[in-house]
Amino acid sequence: MRLTPTMTGLSTPAPLAFAFTAKTSAHASRGGAAPLMLDDAGWRAWWQRPSQAQERALYIHVPFCRKRCSFCNFFENGANPARMSRYMAALCDDLQRAAESPFGQSRPFSAVYVGGGTPTDMAAGDLSRLASAIRRFPLTVDAELTLEGRLNGFDDEKWQTALAGGFNRFSFGVQSFNTAVRQQAARFDDRETLLARLRALTRHDEAVIVADLIFGLPGQDEAVWRQDIADVMASGVHGVDLYQLISMAGTNLERAQEKGRLGWAADGQQRTAMYAYGAHTLEQGGWQRLSCSHWRRTDAEQSRYNQMAKRGAEILPFGAGAGGNIHGHGLMYGRDLAAWHEALAAGQRAPGMVMRPNPDARLDGLLRGGLDSGWLALGRLPPPLRAHLLPLFERWQQHGLAERIGETLALTLAGRFWNVNLQAGLFEYLQSNPLGGEAATPAAHPGGARHHSRG
Repeated sequence: MRLTPTMTGLSTPAPLAFAFTAKTSAHASRGGAAPLMLDDAGWRAWWQRPSQAQERALYIHVPFCRKRCSFCNFFENGANPARMSRYMAALCDDLQRAAESPFGQSRPFSAVYVGGGTPTDMAAGDLSRLASAIRRFPLTVDAELTLEGRLNGFDDEKWQTALAGGFNRFSFGVQSFNTAVRQQAARFDDRETLLARLRALTRHDEAVIVADLIFGLPGQDEAVWRQDIADVMASGVHGVDLYQLISMAGTNLERAQEKGRLGWAADGQQRTAMYAYGAHTLEQGGWQRLSCSHWRRTDAEQSRYNQMAKRGAEILPFGAGAGGNIHGHGLMYGRDLAAWHEALAAGQRAPGMVMRPNPDARLDGLLRGGLDSGWLALGRLPPPLRAHLLPLFERWQQHGLAERIGETLALTLAGRFWNVNLQAGLFEYLQSNPLGGEAATPAAHPGGARHHSRG
């Protein structure tokens, strides 16, 4: 049995701060799926077959932003109004064709996520057209329809258009309320403007409002973070995500750091303290933790799409740069807008990568979904797999990252902070110690449904 520190974490008196060296990714997966050569005839045949999935969602990608934030490496296209409207027209036509297909109609969808980019930068007319295209799909009565974006530019006309179109959940990237921190991160609006807008949108509880916060931003010291938590709790939002800033290549933040212009930024230990403070304060204030990074103030917030994505639900992707899965096959569309437009105009599949099905997809979704929530139900694991994983789980318990509560493996505060590392370690463990066979060779894979990662 091979166990490494990247699987188990380190033995340390302070696991929250030192169990792992760093968090280097926002997601983890097993990998190992091989590419599939699929021609247009095969692609069209897929849309004639009914789905066999138990749960389904739509992911719709809008890859435009008016401004590039300092920490973001997902910036793809400037939000030129004419360019966006052309894209939205083609996207809605693609959605309509998919919705009318036997595959699209075969089973209902319980969640829709419109991500980016900054989808709220689209014009109100395009937003109305998008909502109409979404409603052509068979949606469950209580379907969660999320529109992602920023508060700046999301005026009352867009708000009312979205509500009328059926959107019932909005996820806004606040990142920090502090005006100076926001300016350094190249964000719009000051603290007072943000709080006023959030209070206006949440005043009548017409829809669920979620705010994202990032800890570890330049200039965001402990006092600023404490005020950020106080502000989000007082803002009226129904849910909040706490994401750690992850240094990524190609960002303006990285370039500023290389030139020595970054200024003060929290180190690893300070970030762990920020996470702990945020988690404790929210929970002491009556907020319920739904995952290792998400809390809700009321039961109206379900965070359904995010949980489905972790569990491995069938997620149909649309738009340049979107990712998901169809009939168990991973799918990631290319980001090139010209190639995307050209393919759709010709009635062809948009350029991208198709992967063969992962034979362990159901179990991987169970493991990933459980760890993401912080609670892994051991009784749901097949007995051979459960026995196989126990040495790893026991090491996590020894290292202060998890504890056994009956038939549940519960992550500690430290385990929740290092949750993505634990997921990656678990898949590394299964790769190095396969059940009854040789270790598989990792291969490229497109991952799950893509949306703007804020952490």
